[in-house]
Amino acid sequence: MSSGFVELLQGLSEWPVAVLLRRYQIAYLIANAVHIISVGLLIGAIVTLDLRILGLFKQYPVNMLAPPLIRVAATGIALAMMTGFILFTVRPVAYVNNPAFLAKLALIALGLGNALLLSRSRSWRFEKQVSGGARIAALISLTVWICAVIAGRWIGFI
Repeated sequence: MSSGFVELLQGLSEWPVAVLLRRYQIAYLIANAVHIISVGLLIGAIVTLDLRILGLFKQYPVNMLAPPLIRVAATGIALAMMTGFILFTVRPVAYVNNPAFLAKLALIALGLGNALLLSRSRSWRFEKQVSGGARIAALISLTVWICAVIAGRWIGFI
């Protein structure tokens, strides 16, 4: 890492919110709890939608399930990214040197990219028969998001 990048990260760790989280355990606890709840919203919505695309819950049309689940997932990822950034500022140098954290970021990027590709192909939401491409994207989504959660938990063990 370049010294300028390390200085930027160290400066980030002196951000008032990061200082507050280090100083008051309750603040860190609350930020962490909101992060976990946000991840739960994201994963719950994504897994439900992916499983429907893969053929489960056929009694519920995809075009009825998709809109609210996508909104819940989007809310979850937005909150998770905000709280994740706040938690990151507590120890940014340590996190950028943690392979599990880097894996989590890569997996999140893959998950978001996959979701964007799937959302561009809107036909799967309205067809009675979901295409093979949408099923592959749903399987990738399930795998990537579950792995991102595992990587997130792994961070504390490295």
